[in-house]
This record gives sequence, C-alpha cells and structure tokens, in this order.
Amino acid sequence: MENKFNQYDQIYWAFTQLCNDKCLHCYNSSGPQGTRISEEDCLAIVDNLPDGLQKLILSGGEPLAEKQKLYAILQRLQEKYKGKLDVALQFNGDLLNEEILRKLMELGVNHFSIASIDRYHKKQGARKEALSELFESQGIVLKAGQPELSRAERMKKKKQLTYGFFGATEDMWLGGNWARGRALEEDIWLKDGTHNFCAIHSGAIGFMDNKEADVTQELSIQLWKVNPCCPGTVAPMGDARKEKIADIVGRMSKHEVMKRLNKGNIFAIGESIGFREEYGRKRAKELKNVCLWCDEFFTKHYDIKTQKAK
Repeated sequence: MENKFNQYDQIYWAFTQLCNDKCLHCYNSSGPQGTRISEEDCLAIVDNLPDGLQKLILSGGEPLAEKQKLYAILQRLQEKYKGKLDVALQFNGDLLNEEILRKLMELGVNHFSIASIDRYHKKQGARKEALSELFESQGIVLKAGQPELSRAERMKKKKQLTYGFFGATEDMWLGGNWARGRALEEDIWLKDGTHNFCAIHSGAIGFMDNKEADVTQELSIQLWKVNPCCPGTVAPMGDARKEKIADIVGRMSKHEVMKRLNKGNIFAIGESIGFREEYGRKRAKELKNVCLWCDEFFTKHYDIKTQKAK
C-alpha cells in the first residue's frame, strides 16, 4: 500500500547556508562561512522527495552562492518530475543577472521570490528596480510579496512565471522572529510567549494533515534535517539523505506528540505524556517564545527520534 504522504503539497528546502551576506536576523546563521552539504547529498535528497510533491521552495543561505549545485538540483528535479513540479527560488537577488535568470528558467524555476527588501540585507532593496526590469524583460509577472494559494487554487493554476519581493518588517519576521540562529544571538527575537508561531504558515500546523486547517501542508528541510516547521525542532524528525520524506512523515504521524504539532497546538504538545496545556502556556510565557518551549520539551522531556518520553 502506497504511503499517503507520497502525495504532498509543499516543501521548503534550505539546501545551503552559504551566503554573500550576514544578516543579523538570519534564523539559520547563514553567511560567508555558512554550512554546506555535498552535491551528492543534495541529489540523494531530491530522490527522496515525495513522488507526488506539488511545490518545492529552494532557499538558503543564498542559493546562487552555490550556483552549480543549484543547477544540478534543478536538473535532477526536471528528470524526476518531468516539469510537473512548481519550483520557487527564494533568494536575495544580489547575484542574479540575465544569463543566470535564463538558465534558471530553462531548468524549471517558475517563481522568483526576492527576500532582501529591508534594512538588514546588504543591498537594502537597492536592486529592486533593476531586478524588476530584468524579470519583466523575460516576461515574468509581478506578484505581491509571497502569494499563498489554497490547494484547490494551486491545482487549477497554470505554470505562469512570477516574481515577488518581501523582507523583514516589524510585522513580519522581526515582529514575529523565531528564537533561532543569529536572531537569537543578536537578541532581536520576539519576546512574547503567547504568540503561537506553530499555528500559522511556516509553523508545524498541517505538516501531516491540513484538512482541519486552512493552511498549506508544508514541512522544511534545513540542509538534510527534516522539520515539521521552518524554525525547526531542536532535533530533526529524520535525515532526508537517507530516508524517503514520505516514510519520515508517516512514522511521525503515529505519535500523539506530533499530532499536537500538526494541529499547531504547541502549548499542549506534552499532554499525552502528562504535561497539561496550562503548563505549556506557563513555560512559553516564562521563556518568552514558543520555540524555546518547544526546544525545552524536546530536550528535557521527549525524544523525537525514539518518540518516547525521557
């Protein structure tokens, strides 16, 4: 019987943490000395992606800082999905030129998301006009920000090439910054333990089953680490180099703790092992961020690898 998770909506994959910039708010500490994995590992991860995946977002780091590796990934995606996969590239735009853009289009990228329109990035949005002209010259259409479509809309959507701009604002990313990476080190993370990242897009909500929530089914891969959310759990759910993503999610779906994450209820994550929701809310407030409560839970109370209480 085929694993039901071999059909999957969307995966966000930061395949490199190498970057030409070193932003203060970067949640995965990307930069000129950022962590990398081999091309061989990247291709193994492509082979382990769900066969029925609808959309893949490739990010970093700065994907174009490892241009040849990116091209190799895109080529393997073409071979695997025969052009049926939506591929988005999320990058800072600093290294993009016409030759590279044409190559990316040729290799199947159909959405270009520029994540550098703010004061924290090196260029601080200075290339926005030039990038707009470059995209428009290739017939690529502007879509505001990071447009999210419902599953039904995505199924109907034709492969129109689009581009968009976004960045860290007081409302987004800075206003809701995860206690992760350089943001944590630089003390610019959101100190509000009542704000539940887990229950919004990029959180864990719906990563297994989105029937009860009006969100896109999504998980993230940081290099090779498979996570239920973009910030990532303190230990990964599995290794995308060594195991099928569908099998990892299928294994996680059997456990009550992971079912709570799927519902976006980080405060009640430990109820199945004796931690009441009130306790989770109390700890999140004391720690000032739900990600730190999640870290504490998986570090002190529960082993995500064995799916057993400590």
